[in-house]
Amino acid sequence: MRGKDAIYHSPTLGRLTFPEVIGEIVAMMASAPADLFSIVVGTDSQTYYGEAEYVTAIVVHRVGKGGRYFWRRVVERKPKTLRDRIWREAWLSYETAQALIEAFKDRGIFDCRLEIHVDIGRGGRTRELVEEVVGAIRGSGFFVRTKPEAYAASVVADKHT
Repeated sequence: MRGKDAIYHSPTLGRLTFPEVIGEIVAMMASAPADLFSIVVGTDSQTYYGEAEYVTAIVVHRVGKGGRYFWRRVVERKPKTLRDRIWREAWLSYETAQALIEAFKDRGIFDCRLEIHVDIGRGGRTRELVEEVVGAIRGSGFFVRTKPEAYAASVVADKHT
């Protein structure tokens, strides 16, 4: 299930469709129009017996006042390499961010602070991938964060893998 057909989960509200997630985010923003909201997308993964489980989180941060999150799980064949797995995580986050932007535009919201968090960092096994993944996401027009600032991927999404 991709984009608008995806089923998300909310710790507060349970199962939601993507349009329902958009409705919740828009309602949150409408209830506090003077506040600054940051919307962050991140994906983490885990591999099991020939399969990879990817969890993508949408975090809505009401800056200085907490936030909420929504997550979805996708299970696919295990990628052959760590590089393939990291790129898949980044792509799922990118797809979700694009779907969010489209849905917000459909609702008349054109100014939204949205960033992508990737579960890679300058230390560890993923350090060789930082420049290329970050460059690709920045080149697509998104702000990107890596570990240790990538909480949407390394904390929120990781919680559900």
